Amino acid sequence: MNKIIKQFNEKEIDRIIEMAWEDRTPFEAIKYQFNLNEANVIALMRHKLKPSSWRLWRERVHQTSLKHLKKRSLQVNRFKCNLQRSISFNKISKR
Repeated sequence: MNKIIKQFNEKEIDRIIEMAWEDRTPFEAIKYQFNLNEANVIALMRHKLKPSSWRLWRERVHQTSLKHLKKRSLQVNRFKCNLQRSISFNKISKR
């Protein structure tokens, strides 16, 4: 686990945790962007979250069918919500 964590800086770890909490961001998107499979994401979340937050996250992931692309309906074809602001060069773009 420490080997996985050491390859990322704190900003990247925060982004992985944020993506893992988002319902519509599938594990495949995290794999594509950070080369972490589902088991590695689960291990990272277990290591970085408080025990109560970990339990809430695991329950939430088990309840949703959107975290895996194969389980999604064909109507869901994006990684982010329409309401999420686009981010470029770490600055929030204005509409």
